[in-house]
Amino acid sequence: MGKLILTLDGGGIRGAASTEFLHKVESKLKARHGVALRDCVDYFAGTSTGAIIALALATTDMPVERINRLYNHRSGREVFQRNRGFFEIDGINAPKYEGAGKTRFLRRWFQDATLASAAEKARHVLTVTFAVERHQPLVLKSHHPDHAALKSSAVADATSAAPTYFPSRPVNLGPAASQSWLIDGGVVANNPTLCAIAEAQHLWPDLAKKDLRVLSIGTGKRTRKINGPATTQWGAFQWIRQGQIIDVLSDEQLVAYQAKSLVTEGNYIRVNASMCAQPGLKSPPDDAMDDYSKDNIALLKQMGDFWFKQYGEATIALLLNHYQGRSLDAIDPATGEPG
Repeated sequence: MGKLILTLDGGGIRGAASTEFLHKVESKLKARHGVALRDCVDYFAGTSTGAIIALALATTDMPVERINRLYNHRSGREVFQRNRGFFEIDGINAPKYEGAGKTRFLRRWFQDATLASAAEKARHVLTVTFAVERHQPLVLKSHHPDHAALKSSAVADATSAAPTYFPSRPVNLGPAASQSWLIDGGVVANNPTLCAIAEAQHLWPDLAKKDLRVLSIGTGKRTRKINGPATTQWGAFQWIRQGQIIDVLSDEQLVAYQAKSLVTEGNYIRVNASMCAQPGLKSPPDDAMDDYSKDNIALLKQMGDFWFKQYGEATIALLLNHYQGRSLDAIDPATGEPG
């Protein structure tokens, strides 16, 4: 029997496009086939905002419609609370946001859910973080005995602790509850697809390559230009302020290329698009991860609707294991259609 992996990229508030797309997919699945999105997925994986969505799908029974509605202006205002400390330059010598609002929001969202809740619901989930003291990536997963008791809210808080934006977060790991300080996994794998494929191979070692399907959802590709010659003179301040170094480090395109190459042709769909005007998307949203204005939220939702028009039918067929087309990549801005 085949297995399907659903992976979700990081991207802050841009996750609104991802949840809108998933909501559209689930609505059509239920209307046509009486099937919920969760019923079609064997393994959920996410980084940062994608991990928040993946954890909600895997460790709670929160309706997809509600997950989508939680990406709104009011939630953004609560999560992105400015750091108001004295003598602090946001994002330079202190995090841009103070973090407590995000922590409260996630605790209220996930309540008492733990990674073990996924196993109780016959699901699997992983999230990507980075352990700053160990100098190494750390994948937190529901089927690891030292991770199962972790609260979903704490894991979501850690994997979304983007450097310069939010403070690092402590998580107790292992039988002796040793504490690790974690940051956003986007610094190593903003697109968690390769991590999910590797874990699936461990979980199901006898699974044939042709029986593994992957649905990978992005949060939009940044398109704002950087002055190339000017970068020769940049130091840390300029790279953080002008070069958006976190976005450079967390680019998802290489992983998308590798994942498509690893998965059998016709078993892979990558839902994503450049955040620029193109056929079918006349008004692209702002590509900042923290622009939670009402207007930009609306534009992000419109991008999710645009994705559904381009990928919806193929995605539903892939989820139901009926898809017979070619593997699909991100939308080509020249045509407005998947590559």
